[in-house]
Amino acid sequence: DMSNNLLSHDAPDVQCQWSESLTELDLSSNQLTDFVFECLPVNIKKLDLQNNQITSVPKGMAELKSLKELNLASNRLADLPGCGGFTSLEFLNIEMNLILTPSADFFQSCPRVRELQAGHNPFKCSCELQDFIRLERQSGGKLFGWPLAYVCEYPEDLRGMQLKDFHLSELACNTTLLLVTALLLTLVLVAVVAFLCIYLDVPWYVRMTWQWTQTKRRAWHNHPEEQERALQFHAFISYSELDSLWVKNELIPNLEKGEGCVQLCQHERNFVPGKSIVENIINCIEKSYKSIFVLSPNFVQSEWCHYELYFAHHKLFSENSNSLILILLEPIPPYIIPARYHKLKALMAKRTYLEWPKERSKHALFWANLRAAISINLP
Repeated sequence: DMSNNLLSHDAPDVQCQWSESLTELDLSSNQLTDFVFECLPVNIKKLDLQNNQITSVPKGMAELKSLKELNLASNRLADLPGCGGFTSLEFLNIEMNLILTPSADFFQSCPRVRELQAGHNPFKCSCELQDFIRLERQSGGKLFGWPLAYVCEYPEDLRGMQLKDFHLSELACNTTLLLVTALLLTLVLVAVVAFLCIYLDVPWYVRMTWQWTQTKRRAWHNHPEEQERALQFHAFISYSELDSLWVKNELIPNLEKGEGCVQLCQHERNFVPGKSIVENIINCIEKSYKSIFVLSPNFVQSEWCHYELYFAHHKLFSENSNSLILILLEPIPPYIIPARYHKLKALMAKRTYLEWPKERSKHALFWANLRAAISINLP
C-alpha cells in the first residue's frame, strides 16, 4: 500500500523491476500519469490507481495477463480503456472521470469483465450515447450503480436526466437513414408536385400568364394611350369552329338585328392581321363589355377556346367584374371536361349559364335574357 503520497513516474526509459510475487498494489492518491502502466508488477492481480493524473491507458504497454481488478476512478480519462493488455480483467472501476460518450464495444473487447463501474461521469446525452445505453440492456446487469449513478450532464436542457430515460429516434441518429428518408420524401414530394402540375395543367397556365404579361407589356410600350381606350363591343364571342353554324345562323343574327342591336366581336371579322392570335384574343376581350362562351363538347376539346376562357376569366378577377356569359349549347358530360377546366367546372356547378332550349317556343325568352345580360350603352 503506497497510497496518499506524492509518487510520480515520468521517465519511461528507466528500467523498472518489481518482485514477481507481488499480486496486490495500492497506488491511489498520488501524482502518477499514463507512464505508470510501463512500471507495474507483471503478476499483479489487483491494482488501485484511483485519484491520480491518468488520461489514458497506453496501448503499447507491458501486458498484465493476471490482472483481474482495476480501479481507475477519479482520474482524467476521456473513454473506457481497452482490454488488450488485461486479458483476465473481471472488475473495472472508472467512476468520476471525464467520460462524455463511453465506447459501446467495451464488453466485446473485454469478454471476461463481470462488473463495470462507470457512473458519476459527465455524460453527454447525444446520439453517440445511444449505443452505450443499449449496451446496458445487453450486458445483463454488468453496469454497477445503474441507473442512479448514470445521469446526463450535457446538454444543459437534459442535465439531471437519467440515461435510462434518454431516447432519440433511429432516424435522428442514423445519418444514412436520415439522408435516405429525406431523399425519398423529396422524390415523393417532387412526384406529387409533378402529378398535380400535369393534372391541373400548371405549365399551360404559366405559359398563358407569361404570354398575357408579355402582350400587355408590349401594348403599353408601343401604344400607351390605347390602355385608356373605351369599350368598342358589347360582347366577344368564343366558340368552337364545329359550332360555328349555330353562331352564324342563330346567335349573331338574333343579337345584331333590330333596335338596340348588340355589337359583337367575332374573331373572323375583328382579329387584326399581323398580330398574334394571343394578342388578338386579349385585345378583343379587353375591348368588349362581356365575353360570351358557347359551351358544348366541342368547346372543351378546343385549345383556342381554352385560351379565350382563361384570358376572360383573368379579366373577371383582375377587374372584379361580372363579364362572363356562358351559353350551354349542348349538355357536357363532366368526365369529358379536361382537368385544366376546373374554373369552368366551378362556374357550371353554380348553374351560372343560359341553356339553349330545343323548343322553338322558348327561343324568344332565351334571346331576351341574353340581351338583358349584355345590356350596356357603348360610347
